[in-house]
Amino acid sequence: FLLSAFAASAVFAAGLTNAQAMDVSFADAAWDGKAVPAGQQCQKFDGKDPATPRFKIAKVPAGTTEIVFEYSDRDYQPMDNGGHGIVAYALSGDVTEIEVPAAPGHSFDLKAPFRMVKAHQGPGWDKAGAYMPPCSGGKGNNYYVTVKAVSGSGDVQKVLAEKVVEMGKF
Repeated sequence: FLLSAFAASAVFAAGLTNAQAMDVSFADAAWDGKAVPAGQQCQKFDGKDPATPRFKIAKVPAGTTEIVFEYSDRDYQPMDNGGHGIVAYALSGDVTEIEVPAAPGHSFDLKAPFRMVKAHQGPGWDKAGAYMPPCSGGKGNNYYVTVKAVSGSGDVQKVLAEKVVEMGKF
């Protein structure tokens, strides 16, 4: 029993090390993590061609097959935990650094290597799609994205690293 508990602790600690090691930052200076840039809110509140932020990711763990982005509204429970959509970006081969381009908001038409994992949870509130940009109407809700490096495919995936990035308030 003691050996099993020790082994589980070692695995957990190794997971934490990977999660802390991956560096994720915005590739566009308009995204500062404090306020959602003008025009990057949902169409309902006058967003102009909103899209996911572009990201620079470094220290990508070996064996990563996809980077998964879970978009969330921390202040509105139905849209938290990926409620604004979950989008994956496939990697080809081992990559240690990558710049991930923007994916369009309010669309199911994602170009490879993007794919939709789960559509956003508010199609009755604003236009349906894989990603719904911040859409609180300027009430000061806090938006964030959980970025995960995963290995495997389909329903059999292992999270190798995870980083939460604050997108800002809207």
